[in-house]
Amino acid sequence: MRLPVLCLLSFAAAAAHADVGLLGVMTNRALLSVDGAAPRMYGVGATLPDGGKLVAVSRGDATIEHNGQRYTVALGQPAARAGSAGKSEKLVLAPDAQGHYVVQGEINSVSARMLIDTGASLIALPGHEAERMGIDFRKGRRVYVSTANGQTVAWRVKLDTLRLGDMELHALDALVHESGLPIILLGNSFLNRFDMRRDGDQMTLQRRY
Repeated sequence: MRLPVLCLLSFAAAAAHADVGLLGVMTNRALLSVDGAAPRMYGVGATLPDGGKLVAVSRGDATIEHNGQRYTVALGQPAARAGSAGKSEKLVLAPDAQGHYVVQGEINSVSARMLIDTGASLIALPGHEAERMGIDFRKGRRVYVSTANGQTVAWRVKLDTLRLGDMELHALDALVHESGLPIILLGNSFLNRFDMRRDGDQMTLQRRY
C-alpha cells in the first residue's frame, strides 16, 4: 500500500534528528547527550547541535522539536550514535537531585520506573507492580529476606524481558515483595550483565551479555 507523500515527508523529517539521550533533569533544564557527545546541560528554549530545540522538561522526560516535529526522550533512555546500524549496548546515567540513578523502561512490555541499587542481590519489585505486569508471583518460590524492618516473605520469580531504550534483557532473576518496597530496584541480577564505570557523578553501564 502506497503512503501519501505528506506522510513520507513527515517520516523523513522525524528520522533526521540526532540521537539524544536524557541523563538528568532539573527545573527547566535537561542534561542531554547528543549523538554520543559528552553530556551538556540545556535550558528550555536552547538549540541543540543538530538544530533541534528543547521545548519542555518534566520530572521524567524532555520534549524536543526538530524540523517542526516533536519527540520525547525518557530519563535514562540510552541514545544510539547516529548512523549506527546496531542497537545501543551502553547506558550513560546521571543522578537525580537526591543522588539516585533512576531509569524509565519496561518489564514484560509494561512501562516501569526503576532505581539502580548496587546493594541488592536481585531485581526487586513491589507486589502491586508485579501484578500490573501480569506476574503471578505467588507461584514462584517462597523465600525469607532480611530488610531494615526485619525478616519478611518474598517470592523468587524470573522476568521474561526487561527493556531500557532499545536494549532488551531476558530471563532475569527477581524477588517480589508484597509490601514495604516503594519502587522497583535494579540489583545485581541486572547489573552483573554490565561492566560499570563511574566518572564523577556519571555512571556508565556497558553491556557484557
